[in-house]
Amino acid sequence: MALFLPIVAHPDYVAALPASHSFPMAKFGRLFDVLTADGLAVPETVLRPGLVSRRILGLVHDSDYVEAVLSQTLDRAAERRIGVPVTEAMAKRSRRAVAGSILTARAALKVGIACNTAGGSHHAFPGHGAGFCIFNDVAVAARAMQREGLARQVLVIDLDVHQGDGTAAALAGDASIFTFSVHCGVNYPARKQSSDLDVELDPETGDDAYLAILDSHLPRLLDRLNPDLAIYVAGVDTHGGDRLGKLALTDRGLEERERFVLACCAARRVPVATVLGGGYSDDVDLLARRHALVFRAAADMVAAGEFDWEGGGR
Repeated sequence: MALFLPIVAHPDYVAALPASHSFPMAKFGRLFDVLTADGLAVPETVLRPGLVSRRILGLVHDSDYVEAVLSQTLDRAAERRIGVPVTEAMAKRSRRAVAGSILTARAALKVGIACNTAGGSHHAFPGHGAGFCIFNDVAVAARAMQREGLARQVLVIDLDVHQGDGTAAALAGDASIFTFSVHCGVNYPARKQSSDLDVELDPETGDDAYLAILDSHLPRLLDRLNPDLAIYVAGVDTHGGDRLGKLALTDRGLEERERFVLACCAARRVPVATVLGGGYSDDVDLLARRHALVFRAAADMVAAGEFDWEGGGR
């Protein structure tokens, strides 16, 4: 029975990057500060992940790639493709984030909903990383829940502004994990993969059009698949003020999106694990507040009893 919102967090989610680097690493720590200040992240609600093992990473990733990351022996071309230096701290952070998404999924299956303060590294492929993503926590978490016998059918709801190309490629041909991606069609990556369902949006798509498109797809998808678990990539780079996004959602639109997705899952008794996804701004405080919207929506719904299912999840 969901009496509180499990929030998964760890200090290792923040790893050192060069001061001039464009990836807003500080947002992860600032998000946790915001959640703490808002009374959402308290000792009773926070879960701390361990480090994911090579064996579990191997459910999705090639062993040679895993070893190269963990030993920091990737060649320069592979590291440039990722876009961040693959240091010991970054490798540890990636392992921690994957473990965090697994822990989030496990908690969601127990109580109905849980939220990770990292994750959503959907550009990582089985044999290489890309787009600031080293290991694909979304794909690994889905496979791990199946391996543990906790879920058979999984739905990935990816609402980052960028297509979840690595997730689509890693899970291609696996009917037990359905990948649904709504993204800007002319944004990164230039070469798209084939999700089970892709919805490409025009640049400058705003709140009303975005929410209408989501409403036309998500409820029917949930009804058709009846998944045991939904993993929600709640990227906020769909915001009109995001420096890497090309859509035009407002804070209101983002909040309505979060509440809509969670309500669709709750109404069908589908446990949902949220992971952070993308969000890029030089104003880290503003960015953390945008990411916090999904946590607030989840906490409000838990408080209202919308995830108050007998026995927690299914």
